[in-house]
Amino acid sequence: MTESTEMAWREQLLASTQQLAALGLNKGTSGNLSVRTDSGFLLTPSGMNVAQMDANSMVKMQWDGGFELGKKPSSEWRFHRDILLAKPEINAVVHTHSTFATTLACLHKAIPAFHYMIAIAGGDSIECADYALFGSQALSDNALLALSERKACLLANHGMIALGRDLPHALSVTLEVENLAEQYWRTLQVGEPKLLSSAEMREVFSQFKGYADWG
Repeated sequence: MTESTEMAWREQLLASTQQLAALGLNKGTSGNLSVRTDSGFLLTPSGMNVAQMDANSMVKMQWDGGFELGKKPSSEWRFHRDILLAKPEINAVVHTHSTFATTLACLHKAIPAFHYMIAIAGGDSIECADYALFGSQALSDNALLALSERKACLLANHGMIALGRDLPHALSVTLEVENLAEQYWRTLQVGEPKLLSSAEMREVFSQFKGYADWG
């Protein structure tokens, strides 16, 4: 990995972090993002407001949990590492405390197939991982279970995780999951939604395969 390549990843990670803050999906020091590199991954720092970050604030991580001297990675580095190791097709991980996804997560509610766009997360539901302490290996294990064959999940009493083949893709999944969470929450204020069947969702997946940005 050349210095110019690493700096490009750092700048992309910073820009993505700033975008999430500008959209209100993360506030203050909440949330974190990572991107795969040639020899490990880059991760946003711990306890730093987005307004204080620059490209050099991003923390270079090793697969064994080692990190750059003089820096402190996000406390959630374990699930970033474990997801990237478990899913070689995934190159970026986004974690937010966005309002509607977090609201459902605090109710321990998965998001079922009330809308066909649920398929963007890879399954016929967006699962809610069991609660575990932030930063813990148990949280990482629970998240991986909820992310089985999926690109997004909720974290009970916490927030959401979204995955992508690169940062722009992971951001688009994040935005869609938060949009779906809001729509589902609003639907629940009126009544129980009529869910799509497994057969209907299979048709959606088949149709989505024709779109260039799908997957």
